Amino acid sequence: MKHGILVHELVDDVGVAVADLQAGTEIGAVTLEGQPAGSVKLINDVPLGHKVAMKNIANGKDVVEYGRVIGVATQAAPQGSHVHTHNLKTKRWK
Repeated sequence: MKHGILVHELVDDVGVAVADLQAGTEIGAVTLEGQPAGSVKLINDVPLGHKVAMKNIANGKDVVEYGRVIGVATQAAPQGSHVHTHNLKTKRWK
């Protein structure tokens, strides 16, 4: 299976697309150290550098990346969906 998602920590809710990814593709994820981190079937196209939901994320849930909360889901993001400003709000500048 091709790897196309980078996960910073195994506990992360989201990973980062390392290439433009196409909906319908089953794509693998690895950590920075190359450790397998699962796979997802993409629901949406995900552009290079954007986030992919590695698990189902409920509306209102804190979203974890880098092993830390980076924001809150403003709408549900099913596993394999594109996560970006349309469904994630940062908590950085509250």
